[in-house]
Amino acid sequence: MSKSFKTITQDIGKALTTFRKEAAAPMTGFDAMAKSAMAEGTISALDKELIATAIAVSTRCDGCIGFHVRALVRMGATREQINEMLAVTVYMGGGPSLMYAAEVLRAFDEFQQA
Repeated sequence: MSKSFKTITQDIGKALTTFRKEAAAPMTGFDAMAKSAMAEGTISALDKELIATAIAVSTRCDGCIGFHVRALVRMGATREQINEMLAVTVYMGGGPSLMYAAEVLRAFDEFQQA
């Protein structure tokens, strides 16, 4: 059975709703850190999302792949940009990264259809 990255991100988002309420202070800090780290700066916001996606591949995190690829699609990333990022990720991470590179492309195709 094939996984759906739309479903993965929706399920995680719902599951974290309670956690965000029950651990409001740490989550507020985490959200502020994420917003600051991903903001446009010397490195573009798009490049930062590509970096985050590369890390998601290397750590084999389906949820991270879903959220960051969805952001890349919303930002207008091209398949060519994603393929270049994946080539570096696979080069650095070997076979396991290659398996998750395929997942990024599946997620990209799925989110582009929205």
